[in-house]
Amino acid sequence: MRTPVVTIFVRHRPSCKYAGEDFHKGCKCAKHFRWSQDGKQYRRSAGTCSWEQAEANKRIIEAQLTGQAPPADAPQQQTTLERAVEIFNADKKNQGLTASVLGKYTRELARFQTFCERNGVYVVAGCGAAELLSDFRAGWTEAYPSTATRVQVQARLRTFLKFCYDARWLDRVPKMSGIREDATPTLPLSEAEYARLLKHAKTPRIHALLQTMRWSGLAIRDAVTLERDQIIRDKAKGLTRIVTLRQKTGTHVSVPIPPDVAAEILAVLNSNPRYVFWSTGNGKETSAVTNWQHDLRKLFKDARVTSAGHMLSHRLRDTFACDLLSKGVPMEEVSKLLGHESIKTTEKSYARWVRGRQDRLDGLVVGTWKSKP
Repeated sequence: MRTPVVTIFVRHRPSCKYAGEDFHKGCKCAKHFRWSQDGKQYRRSAGTCSWEQAEANKRIIEAQLTGQAPPADAPQQQTTLERAVEIFNADKKNQGLTASVLGKYTRELARFQTFCERNGVYVVAGCGAAELLSDFRAGWTEAYPSTATRVQVQARLRTFLKFCYDARWLDRVPKMSGIREDATPTLPLSEAEYARLLKHAKTPRIHALLQTMRWSGLAIRDAVTLERDQIIRDKAKGLTRIVTLRQKTGTHVSVPIPPDVAAEILAVLNSNPRYVFWSTGNGKETSAVTNWQHDLRKLFKDARVTSAGHMLSHRLRDTFACDLLSKGVPMEEVSKLLGHESIKTTEKSYARWVRGRQDRLDGLVVGTWKSKP
């Protein structure tokens, strides 16, 4: 079996008197590795300034890249973590996932790869170690303050590890303990709060964005990137609807909106002819959303509407959903209007707002009174 040749070299500090001598062993500058595999050149930090320690780490890398006693029909060399991430991301892209979801996979797996390599793990076969995964997850509390986010990050990491197992790069899917998710409060706006928000909206665009999110239930990213041709007049039914795909899930959404709200949205003046609220229509969507979130935070503050730890813009989406449920619209239909992939997501946030369910519960309790001795 051919072992990849790993070479140690030095990246000297500008002040080092041996600068320019890439293979000098005596200085205390950072040591690095380079090697070639499958026609690709790799460069990685050795994680040390000692040449002796770099030699020891080099032997570990060579052993990882070669693998130990692989099956007869297995590849002759171990798949690097970098290559596995590339293949996985390409596979997800081929599945037609939205840019937002693909971006999350890319960012999170890049962090995982960096963490593994800092701990001397360069191939997929070594990334499933329980201690390594435990140490990696230990940093999530600071990186992802929301428990809901940590649950999603772990689910995406598990998807990657399962992909590696299916590709026969891992001999098992590593187990990770569950994360207890803190319940996020559902916090619809009262009529008085919403009236104050509309009153304090300084421009027609902000006023129209509030109306859009309140009456369509769109999340802020979907509202900010709303296109004019997604506002469709249904002549047969005499109404106007917003027809779009959710950025987060790629789920189709079609929501009728009140006539006055439709007229207000279409009347918004914008330098971009394609989008209603995104002025430039180029660059990163994330930047446009961030700018609008900043404006909304100021608006909520001016209108004395608090969040109680809740995402401010999401209160408009909650208002849309809870209003429908409290007026008897079935959970299944509200779930479709919100663009949720599963009704379980809707039930988790809005179950207590279902009018019919509460009426049935009330009836059961009251019915027991008749047999009271």
